[in-house]
Amino acid sequence: MDALHQTDELFFSRNGLDKDHVCGLVADTLNGADDGDLFLEMRHTEALAFDDGRLKTATYDESSGFGLRAIVGEADAFAHAGELSEAALRRAAETVASVASGHSGTLALPPLSGANKPLYTSDNPLEHTAFEDKVALLQKMDAYARASDPRVKQVTASVVGSWQAVQIIRPDGERFADIRPLVRLGIAVVVEQNGRMESGSSGMGGRFLLNHYLDEALWQPEIDEALRLALLNLDSIAAPAGEMEIVLGAGWPGVMLHEAVGHGLEGDFNRKGTSVFSGRIGEQVAAKGVTVVDNGTLADRRGSLTIDDEGTRSGHNTLIEDGILKGYMQDRQNARLMGVEPTGNGRRQSYAHLPMPRMTNTYMENGAYEAEEIISSMKKGIYAANFGGGQVDITSGKFVFSASEAYMVENGKIGAPVKGATLIGSGPDAMSKITMIGNDMELDPGIGTCGKSGQSVPVGVGQPTLKIGGITVGGTQAA
Repeated sequence: MDALHQTDELFFSRNGLDKDHVCGLVADTLNGADDGDLFLEMRHTEALAFDDGRLKTATYDESSGFGLRAIVGEADAFAHAGELSEAALRRAAETVASVASGHSGTLALPPLSGANKPLYTSDNPLEHTAFEDKVALLQKMDAYARASDPRVKQVTASVVGSWQAVQIIRPDGERFADIRPLVRLGIAVVVEQNGRMESGSSGMGGRFLLNHYLDEALWQPEIDEALRLALLNLDSIAAPAGEMEIVLGAGWPGVMLHEAVGHGLEGDFNRKGTSVFSGRIGEQVAAKGVTVVDNGTLADRRGSLTIDDEGTRSGHNTLIEDGILKGYMQDRQNARLMGVEPTGNGRRQSYAHLPMPRMTNTYMENGAYEAEEIISSMKKGIYAANFGGGQVDITSGKFVFSASEAYMVENGKIGAPVKGATLIGSGPDAMSKITMIGNDMELDPGIGTCGKSGQSVPVGVGQPTLKIGGITVGGTQAA
């Protein structure tokens, strides 16, 4: 059964709603608006956490509801409810129609009919693995971590799964649907040696069934990695401070690209002229050789979508090519106002939120250098193999990021691990200072969540090993 028929059962048959009546209500409500839709959603979420040798929390939540919006110029008339009933739909329709009435816009064209080939299973990951098996998995993870090294003092293991069904109904009667699984496994360990305590963490996830992770060959390496990072931190020294060369590792360090560059390439910021990249299409915004894409079409990836939350097919969108800015990520509203096509990046956290341009899987493509060649070219600097958190100012492009795994490099040799290294700079400046791009592009292991305007959505990031000249490092020791 395809997603449209599955969601018809979920949203109409189970709730006593007449599909034709609902479609007619949407058409009447949005008559005269520039654009709009009815977004129907059902979501099941389960989270288990094992801490201090026992199951600490176990939660399960089911929610459903709708969001009805009319777009009038740059404004949105929006109403939502946490119930699926004709009475709630009619109340929402009255509210939206009263705001949108009197407008005589031309209804925007619908998304292209059809959808991508499904990029993930439609099965519910919460139902395919018994609760007892999930608890047993966390117990095994805890036991394995504690047995791996006597310095392990605390272990936290977690598993989170969700299943989301959506259907989008447009005023012209076009309907689009998707069913999205999502799972994530996490592990964190705390170690102690000679009175010094340090921590390390790792995780993985994607759009597939949870039983994928019951194989110990998959979860044991994640625990090994978390323990490696924790033990590494026991031997770390204070990070130097000053301006120096930086090498970023492949994979998760692409979160800096996501934050410092990706957000600045979202359509709403550029339409309003508040991004450092506004009005710069066709210009050189990064070093030659730098190509950045946003690709929502990768099978089973955390940030992938068969369709976005407006019914537009997800796409493989080139944002920067050989250093030249090619385009922005667009939802329907900002694309229409900017006179371009939507790119499949209209995303929302839930039925209670309006969609906006958001990233899916954003990464830099490969260059020509081996990672070892890049590191060996450094005279003195920092090799940031992994990242923690960070923040960016969209208007200026300025960013601050902390490295969770970093090393001193002198004369091409990796030296002592350092703690407390913070990278400070601006997205466009850092992109212009990229001097070497590796051929080892990796995507993150499936752990990313992006926040914007109070909304959170799952995303993916990635990049090859990169060398950047002249980045300020904030540390506690003079360089």
